[in-house]
Amino acid sequence: MTARKTISRSSRQLLQLKIELSGIKPLIWRRVLVPETITLAKLHRVIQAAMGWYDYHLHEFEIAGERYGIPDPEFDDKSVVSEVRVKLSKSLGGAASLRYVYDFGDDWEHKIKVEKVLPADACPTPVYLGGANACPPEDVGGPYGYAGFLEAIADSAHPEHERMIDWYGGTFDPTAIDHDLIQAELQRIKL
Repeated sequence: MTARKTISRSSRQLLQLKIELSGIKPLIWRRVLVPETITLAKLHRVIQAAMGWYDYHLHEFEIAGERYGIPDPEFDDKSVVSEVRVKLSKSLGGAASLRYVYDFGDDWEHKIKVEKVLPADACPTPVYLGGANACPPEDVGGPYGYAGFLEAIADSAHPEHERMIDWYGGTFDPTAIDHDLIQAELQRIKL
């Protein structure tokens, strides 16, 4: 019995993930550590916290041709598997990357790559390792809308400048990232 516990404990692994927001230049990305046994439901929370989203919209994972998310009981769509109990390591099945889409209207596509597999005894909360550039505001209109938003707020003579500043609620720095806030948000996610 002791040998099995030791084998099980030593076989636990952490996955170093790089989360990239597709379709945006310069690249918006975050790097996190999570246990391989994290559920996709908790990984969704990690992505939301790391990127700076507010979980206002629906989302979906696509891994090795399978779709995971929160099935809608109003539709008889059996192609979306519930993410609640699905572990990341099991769903990857040897794949090194996955796709995560947030907000089907704005269609924010994230590419998530497993960069490293590391040994670990425990990982009580996800760990933030770094990132670059601010997350776009919610409901800005996807990559195309975000480009227009940045153009408008950067030029005080732009016809939409004041409206965009008012809509956002102040100034917006597309290069700013609050690393401490991200780590604090991730520490609230108990694994």
